[in-house]
Amino acid sequence: MTATTRTALTLALAAFPLAAQATNGYFMHGSSVKAQGMAGVSFALAHDSIKAASNPASLIALGSQYDLGVTYFKPKRSADISGNDMGGGYSLDGHYDGNGERDFWMPEGGFARMHSDRLAYGLAVYANGGMNTSYDVAPMVFGTGEAGVDLSQAFLTGSLAYKVSERHSLGVGVTYVYQRFEAKGIQNFSAMSSDGDAVSNKGQDSSNGWGLKLGWQGQVTDTLTLGASWSSRINTDSFNKYRGLFAEQGGFDVPENYGVGFAWQINPQWTLAGDWERIEYSDVRSVGNSFSMAAPLGANNAAGFGWDDIDVYKLGVIYAASDRLTLRAGVSHADQPIPSSQTFMNILAPGVIQDHVSLGATWDISPEQSISVSYTRALEEKVKGNNSIPESFGGGEADLEMSQDIARRRLAVPVLIS
Repeated sequence: MTATTRTALTLALAAFPLAAQATNGYFMHGSSVKAQGMAGVSFALAHDSIKAASNPASLIALGSQYDLGVTYFKPKRSADISGNDMGGGYSLDGHYDGNGERDFWMPEGGFARMHSDRLAYGLAVYANGGMNTSYDVAPMVFGTGEAGVDLSQAFLTGSLAYKVSERHSLGVGVTYVYQRFEAKGIQNFSAMSSDGDAVSNKGQDSSNGWGLKLGWQGQVTDTLTLGASWSSRINTDSFNKYRGLFAEQGGFDVPENYGVGFAWQINPQWTLAGDWERIEYSDVRSVGNSFSMAAPLGANNAAGFGWDDIDVYKLGVIYAASDRLTLRAGVSHADQPIPSSQTFMNILAPGVIQDHVSLGATWDISPEQSISVSYTRALEEKVKGNNSIPESFGGGEADLEMSQDIARRRLAVPVLIS
């Protein structure tokens, strides 16, 4: 790829309004409005051209169309510290509200086209993950003034799918990621850093990288479809302005993730579908390294957020209520990525959500056009600290809490491409 093309892609995604989110860790749990309406279930289904970023093989079953949508995301996050003694009469004990920024909007778009009876291609632009906290009053050990972090990620995936037989298709996708990050009010961590001038209050920084997706969908019986998808780790450029904060001199790669799914058409009206997904957070040092690690911040083995790998389980139903109305619902459950011993650093990134409940609907305006909506409630989750604050910070415990509301609507309806 030429430097001009790479620059053009970067500028295009830089103009794409980003928003931070945290559902399954910091990955969004549904890649499109239809998937969101059934708690993210997608691997064995052909929802729309945006969803094809989850499993590029689905382009064959999808046909030709284009989609445009928007997501509204409202997280509620907070932290409580107890039992802390900094000495000299100072304590970090108290309740901390991280909702200085409450409302986020994320656009998304895509198209898919059948090149022939056996070959399809598509492109999707979407937000995949992020994390945001904004504390008007933060634990004084972090620094002074407003404190928090803002990580936003936009993805562009170009996909190609091939129908290898009447019932099976394979897909490959190339993903470009553009991500932005900013940290403020945590300047006291400079004393723990290998580069104290690159820790906090440096404004927004950006990085980008490339990754690969592979997918398969197969109709194994007249009523049962299976799917599988794998996304490589995306090695991104470093956040140079924050090379003294993240491990590996500002590294923040996108972790490898993969999964399998099924879709069982019980009868013409009802379909039951489910997914299992694995996200390998621990392989990215800035995310997976324990906060207790002795190396200074920014070093190769520096402290991180201490996140574990997680398994995500999703189950959803589709009900064809009429020739024009389709209803969806789903639930999902994820492992807890944040151990109770790692809650202190995660005051900045309290991605503790585990359970989601979703509803969705599609109305066919005409045989060629439809509009879809969805709503997801990320149920309130609390992780209580256990030996979470090091004695060098006065000891005690940090407890994290989060809940979320997520609403999606397709603004431009899918239209068949001639």
